[in-house]
Amino acid sequence: MSRRSLRAALLLALPLAFATAGAGAAGADFRSLAEPAILYDGPSKQAKPLYIIQRLTPVEVITTSDRWVKVREPAGNLLWLERRQLADKRTIIISAARSEIRQKPDASSALVFEAARDVVLELLDKPADGWVKVRHRDGASGYVRVSQIWGL
Repeated sequence: MSRRSLRAALLLALPLAFATAGAGAAGADFRSLAEPAILYDGPSKQAKPLYIIQRLTPVEVITTSDRWVKVREPAGNLLWLERRQLADKRTIIISAARSEIRQKPDASSALVFEAARDVVLELLDKPADGWVKVRHRDGASGYVRVSQIWGL
């Protein structure tokens, strides 16, 4: 193959590669922790335990292996935990310094409450138009901007 043909093939492949990368991110599998979990550097209790992550924290499931799951935690680290520690309940975590939770999915809507970075909220509905409905553990619910959270 000539250099010109190779270059043309690469240029045609780039948009497809970016489209595929974006599709993978959109189809991410997020779960929450049913209980506090020890995160390990490998899929075994003989692996090095690194730290404990709190109950209800959202994690992105990367791959599974028998009783173990490789996850990305909110700070971006890839670690392992036991599969039994995952819950069906979905949560998100505030990633912005402060987020305003509004009564309706509109920036001019009434403020329900504010949440600081690392506050975990229950996911109540699918995101729409850049907003998602959430609930605080005290029962207050409203809409937060998708750009200010992690776990979708």
